[in-house]
Amino acid sequence: MSRLSILGAGSWGTALAIALSPRFESVQIWTRNAGRAAEIDSRRENARYLPGFRLAENITVSSEIAQVAASADFLLAVVPSEHLRQVLESARPFLPAHAHVVSATKGIEQQRLCRMSSLASEALDRTPIAVLSGPTFAKEIAAGEPAAVVIACQESRIAEHIQHAFSTNTLRFYTSTDVIGVELGAALKNVIAIGAGICHGLGLGSNSIAALVTRGLAEITRLAVHLGAEPRTLSGLAGLGDLVLTTTGNLSRNRYVGTELGQGRPLQEILAGMTMIAEGVSTCRAAHQLALRHSIEMPIVHKMYEILYESKDPRRALRELMDRPLTSE
Repeated sequence: MSRLSILGAGSWGTALAIALSPRFESVQIWTRNAGRAAEIDSRRENARYLPGFRLAENITVSSEIAQVAASADFLLAVVPSEHLRQVLESARPFLPAHAHVVSATKGIEQQRLCRMSSLASEALDRTPIAVLSGPTFAKEIAAGEPAAVVIACQESRIAEHIQHAFSTNTLRFYTSTDVIGVELGAALKNVIAIGAGICHGLGLGSNSIAALVTRGLAEITRLAVHLGAEPRTLSGLAGLGDLVLTTTGNLSRNRYVGTELGQGRPLQEILAGMTMIAEGVSTCRAAHQLALRHSIEMPIVHKMYEILYESKDPRRALRELMDRPLTSE
């Protein structure tokens, strides 16, 4: 059996370690904080990010990135998008040439508007980089509830190799070669999820949220296809599937941010009270910039940008969306 190394000890990294541990001889999780690594490893539980789920005996936790990277047959990156480049650059000198690299980070780099696989390829100076995405909540994955995800890679044989290495009887992997579509679907749905939360926080009903989700998917698809994605990818697990989950599920941290905004709380106060990162906040800025750069019509994303970064009142933003000139679907 091969060895899996996971960079990132948040809820998603921990859940993947638990779910995938039966498939590997050993699973090592890296976290930057040495004290937290020792605590998780000794308690056999990530009490901060995923309480109530015991780590299997073959899972270890370490703050030594050299050790974790050097032992990897598969390296799974699950750190926040803002830290991914620095973490991978730290791992690069120790990563074996044969190791397959998979990004499970959902976001867009702010400075260069890079997708995570492009960022990883630059940071590690290697190709191809595979990506993992799909409609999943960490707690449900750790609990062993059935779920389906996508593993995408430009080289189909590598995607298939990872698919067979990772698949379990509760976590089903589908392959794709559309890395662009999978990554953009994964990142951009978080912006729409904040919008859905705002609708919920304003006390709006199912009609409003259904309209937002449907038109949001249209915006995601327009931008992704312009940037090289295949349209059908956005109607699959990494597009529509992930969008539906994140806009309707009570475990969605992005939806939570929107709900609190809709109820009148300031954004910085909301974020300060969260232990986990809502990637949709930073992704909204990047999506707004990409839409302007490529002249793509994304009215929901633009209004979300105004709410998040220009303090526009959500009710006013909603009225402005509804008062736009009429058009065809």
